[in-house]
Amino acid sequence: MTNPLSTAPPRARAGAGSGLRIGVLTLQGDFREHLRAVEAAGATGVGIRRPAELHDLDGIIIPGGESTTIDKLARAFELADPLRQRIADGLPVYGSCAGMILLAHDIADPATDLAGNPQQTFGGLDITVRRNAFGRQRESFETDLDFKGLDFSATEAGVAPVHAVFIRGPWVERVGPGVEVLAQVEPADPSHASHAAHLQGTARIVAVRSGHLLATSFHPEVTGEKRVHELFIRMIRGEA
Repeated sequence: MTNPLSTAPPRARAGAGSGLRIGVLTLQGDFREHLRAVEAAGATGVGIRRPAELHDLDGIIIPGGESTTIDKLARAFELADPLRQRIADGLPVYGSCAGMILLAHDIADPATDLAGNPQQTFGGLDITVRRNAFGRQRESFETDLDFKGLDFSATEAGVAPVHAVFIRGPWVERVGPGVEVLAQVEPADPSHASHAAHLQGTARIVAVRSGHLLATSFHPEVTGEKRVHELFIRMIRGEA
């Protein structure tokens, strides 16, 4: 679903990420799209699968995919605990969709393994998320969002909305102190928005930030929307 009336977002500044090494977790999911996005911004993209590869990074991205699979593989590759420690030590992290789930302190509806153990997260964000909150794959949708923190992209017409794609996306049900809400999906007329039936008259939080951590329920890497990655780069540089 595309909106012919929406304003195309400004392109990210060429070289905005110059000199930065940004890791992308390449265990599972759409990591290739994130690597392309950071490289398009001038940063060096580094695929991360092993603990030793966490060294000398300026930031890391946890991509969309299957949060349960990424959790299991991170433990199998002995990456989970070192990554938790790097996050606790202040490594800037951006989590997209499944990445948001993996950065959350709490999952409202965690998956369980055969022994009944709930899935684990890397933590860092004092939020509670709900997996697949907007529905299954066939209920994926697109919408335009007002997104805080993108003033660097303003034109004479103001800051263009972010065109967001939700694919089995989570939403945030609780934010703790110090967590800033950056974007919400608002209720809409069912005749004009495919997601309206799921919201039941309540706005849902789909983007948050806390210090050096950023998370979105949606996938800017699949739409050509560069500003979320540039925001993350600005956070790494201390400019946002």
